[in-house]
Amino acid sequence: MATPLEDPSLERHFRGHRDTVTSVDFSPVMTQLASGSMDSCLMVWNFKPKMRAYRFVGHKDAVLSVRFSPSGHLVASASRDKTVRLWIPSVKGESTVFKAHTATVRSVDFSSDGQTLCTASDDKSIKLWTVHRQKFLYSLTQHSNWVRCAKFSPDGRLIVSGSDDKLIKLWDRQTKDCIHSFHEIGGYVNHVDFHPSGTCIASASTDGSIKVWDIRMNKILQHHAAHAGAVTKLSFHSNGNFLITSSEDATLKIFDLLEGRIFYTLHGHQGPVTAASFSRNGEYFASGGSDEQVLVWRTNFDKLSAGCVLGSQGSRDGSSAELQAPPSMEDIPSRVQKGRASPISVRIDPAPASRSMDVDADMMSDREFHDPPTAIAGTVNDSRPRTQPLEAKAVPAGLTKFMEQIAGQLDILTQTVSLLEQRLTMTENKLRECIDGQQEIRLHIKSTD
Repeated sequence: MATPLEDPSLERHFRGHRDTVTSVDFSPVMTQLASGSMDSCLMVWNFKPKMRAYRFVGHKDAVLSVRFSPSGHLVASASRDKTVRLWIPSVKGESTVFKAHTATVRSVDFSSDGQTLCTASDDKSIKLWTVHRQKFLYSLTQHSNWVRCAKFSPDGRLIVSGSDDKLIKLWDRQTKDCIHSFHEIGGYVNHVDFHPSGTCIASASTDGSIKVWDIRMNKILQHHAAHAGAVTKLSFHSNGNFLITSSEDATLKIFDLLEGRIFYTLHGHQGPVTAASFSRNGEYFASGGSDEQVLVWRTNFDKLSAGCVLGSQGSRDGSSAELQAPPSMEDIPSRVQKGRASPISVRIDPAPASRSMDVDADMMSDREFHDPPTAIAGTVNDSRPRTQPLEAKAVPAGLTKFMEQIAGQLDILTQTVSLLEQRLTMTENKLRECIDGQQEIRLHIKSTD
């Protein structure tokens, strides 16, 4: 039998935004949680008892991304008003602002050393900036449509980006080159993130699927067609064994990456869930939705794999573990229940071996949110019945070659379209120069008359 401590539990819920919550992020020291919203505000929620939340007003349009710096002394926010702001998360709410792009800024991220910012925009570019004085460094411009997300790798050497051109690109910071492009066959790419090991990336798609890619071999490892709506955000657990996703189907899903299956389906928001993120240490995770709420959950289940870190510490039974594809690269049974979904009701659909539970969020909202305890090294015994890890089926060589040919042709087409766009832009500029020249000639003739 599973014990209550093995299931995720709702710790707090925060109300304060006046529109959809678009992004959430924990401070590295677990004293605060930042959230951005379509209401143009940034909220900083304090976990210490009797401390009020801070509402930061400065952006002139929706805040689409928020991110704490590695030190926790700054919060960056990206907005539809084309700017990025750096805030000091204190009661004064001091900030500095700079115009980052010529269109909506969709994403902002700090490098691991806290010295560099990365922004992604609807102007089809990714830009890098120094945090100190916000000095522009350079642009990455090979996407042919809106860039929804861009993230640094854990070691800061690479950048991954996802775009509406259905491409996920890997960039080398030193050479500024795109070193590989992964093709999303289904929907557009809403979100991307690096695995803590830096060897894999995950992508969230508008077609409801989640893919995990190996960037060493440049191949797909797992494909989960798990959500009934677009996947809005995803986040890796710090030990690399779990992945959380949020979706417009009003659910959060937690994936066990070692076994290649859905671990939990969480119902807590009324309407689309538009934000999700694990804390830096994995003890907690937060979610936000169109119901204007921010929910904070205690993970609990990660203690089952405390002695197992993907690709480094071995598997749950003590043997070596690597992230591998499940036997079916298609749909994994989601076990989504079609019950009620109220803003103050939380339902957890765990794996078949564990139990279902209902939690009243109002009862949990006043619970004191303690700082997470220090992680204890060692393996925790897991008494929960489990299915055996599944082996990946080999993909036929002919099919692999065929897919590689298609990917190559798509790459050529993408480059051709990009070249045509550049030529069209040059033609438009020349035409504009001709029109301006004709107008100047007419004005000159009129003045001489």
